[in-house]
Amino acid sequence: MKKLQILGTGCAKCQQLTRHAEQAAQALGIDYEIEKVTAIDQIMSFGVMVTPALAIDGAVKVVGKVPSVEQLKQIIAS
Repeated sequence: MKKLQILGTGCAKCQQLTRHAEQAAQALGIDYEIEKVTAIDQIMSFGVMVTPALAIDGAVKVVGKVPSVEQLKQIIAS
């Protein structure tokens, strides 16, 4: 099971990244869990200064942007 962590305070872009990540994971047919990390100190512990960000299994893969569902499929699958 992949752990997809959305790092952000809940802004519109954070919500969009959550939707895109869910759609990408569902399209890939993988088992996944979405966790929203909203506490600033936790976000900074990942080394992230610009949100939204996406961490997969604890490794930051996307920072400061909302990739398309197709782009996220490639990121999640790799």
